[in-house]
Amino acid sequence: MDRYKIIVAYDGTAYTGWQIQPNGVTIQEHLEAAIHEFTQERTRVHASGRTDQGVHARKQVAHFDLQKSFPYISLHTGLNSLLPADIRILSVQRSDPSFHARRSAKSKEYRYFIWNADVVPPFLRKYRTHVRKKLNAGAMKKAASYLVGMHDFTAFTANPNRMVASNVRKLFELKIMKHGSEIVIIAKGEGFLYKMVRSLAGFLIRVGEGAISPSKAREILLSRKRTARVPTAPPEGLFLWNVCY
Repeated sequence: MDRYKIIVAYDGTAYTGWQIQPNGVTIQEHLEAAIHEFTQERTRVHASGRTDQGVHARKQVAHFDLQKSFPYISLHTGLNSLLPADIRILSVQRSDPSFHARRSAKSKEYRYFIWNADVVPPFLRKYRTHVRKKLNAGAMKKAASYLVGMHDFTAFTANPNRMVASNVRKLFELKIMKHGSEIVIIAKGEGFLYKMVRSLAGFLIRVGEGAISPSKAREILLSRKRTARVPTAPPEGLFLWNVCY
């Protein structure tokens, strides 16, 4: 068996997420179908993590195993020729059998893009969350500073009762960048809970709108309770940006 590591970029607009589901078309489904058609082998593609419906990826990392060996160039070119235009394999390489796209990951970076103006350019509408009310980026930065570090993020997961070993995560960085009408939330951590980044973004948007004081971030975090003060932001602004090993 040869193990292959791939880096995949995709526009998640048309998909119900990464993971194969009984209802809806997914990224994983397309990749596995392309691999089967090109290699005549059925294999499971394992990703660094699942992305939800409508969420995009700049550098998703995945791996799969094949019985036969294939040259990188032919595998790379062949699979891309079989994939839809909104999914592209950026690179292919053979990896050590011990490599696992999810378990071997040391950290992930997500970026959430907001277009803060009356009108969003039509060519950005699928990749920016549109917020008309003027956002206070300074207040968002202050709120974000309370959330960096090792914390129980139960208040920032969309389903706090979902079965996981722990809701404690280490958030290395939660940064706010503003360039004209665009505001970017950069979240780097060792791992993230279900819809955690979109929950952080939803909360920070409310802070930016003036609906919540930045100092409430610490209070909400310590409450370990999900409330309406932490809405889940829309998916179109979210990108899985990078995975580090």
